[in-house]
Amino acid sequence: MKVLVTGGTGYIGSHTVVELQNSGFETVIIDNLSNSSADVIDRIEKISGKRPDFVKLDLCDAGSLEIFFNTNKDIDSVIHFAAFKAVGESVQDPLMYYRNNVTGMINLLNETEKRKISNFVYSSSCTVYGEADKLPVSEDSPIKKAESPYGFTKQIGEQMLYDLSNVSEMQTIILRYFNPTGAHDSSLIGELPVGIPNNLVPYITQTAIGKRDMLTVNGNDYDTPDGTNIRDYIHVVDLAKAHVSSLKRLSEKKNNSNIEVFNLGTGNGNSVMEVIKTFEETTGIKLNYRIGPRREGDVISIYSDTKKANDVLGWKAERDLKNMMLTSWNWEKALADF
Repeated sequence: MKVLVTGGTGYIGSHTVVELQNSGFETVIIDNLSNSSADVIDRIEKISGKRPDFVKLDLCDAGSLEIFFNTNKDIDSVIHFAAFKAVGESVQDPLMYYRNNVTGMINLLNETEKRKISNFVYSSSCTVYGEADKLPVSEDSPIKKAESPYGFTKQIGEQMLYDLSNVSEMQTIILRYFNPTGAHDSSLIGELPVGIPNNLVPYITQTAIGKRDMLTVNGNDYDTPDGTNIRDYIHVVDLAKAHVSSLKRLSEKKNNSNIEVFNLGTGNGNSVMEVIKTFEETTGIKLNYRIGPRREGDVISIYSDTKKANDVLGWKAERDLKNMMLTSWNWEKALADF
């Protein structure tokens, strides 16, 4: 089976390519490298022993995408990661997010439909739940008004897939991630944001190593035990393995319907301050941080009900928050040698 991985040099994409290749899948990556680097391909090869095919390509360029598919006729499955993904940035520049995330996905689906590519795994997000009325959230929890343009683009992507499922033979699994963090045990791949990090953990590690003077906690006046936001942090390797499970489920025709949805998290909620304290305890490093204003677009608390993913998909997160902090810190230290 040959799998197209869009955004495959990115954070989650690169870890998923490693797990796919370790499981015997052949992979081809397309990525425009807007938030990643081509040398990730070398690191994937070092880890897995196999070099994935790679084409630099922007999904918003419909003509180039058509040429790609014309020369790669043996693709039978797609895992779609490629998207901008920062909540705060999407609030500041919503049109950039709509142009990139929605247009790119339309172009991709045009090609998969034209070529009757049947298996499609979609990288969605817990942001589709908005500010949930009840925690933990399950796959049956209501889809609320998105708190950010980023979250809305994920809702649009899901709706496109639901509408397509009514008129096509495409088999789809939608994976709603909670908060990915951590890095590969080899410290060869991990989260490497361009510019100032939008996610908590890379900001923590960059502050710890001295790249950033100070970590800003975005608000401590939320209705939570310590006043800071609560999230369900999940190790990126656990997340990557869920994509392999999803693709196997589709290829073995074990899916119960032509579109299925699974939450991917640990089922545990940790506050921003709990993450900071866990990092300090795990590494022995005291972080320099301050309390800043709330960030636009952030929900107060969200964490997952993982029962469906555990029971139906046959997948379960295995790594805890300490491992997430340790592997993230090892990756940050390793970056100095790249």
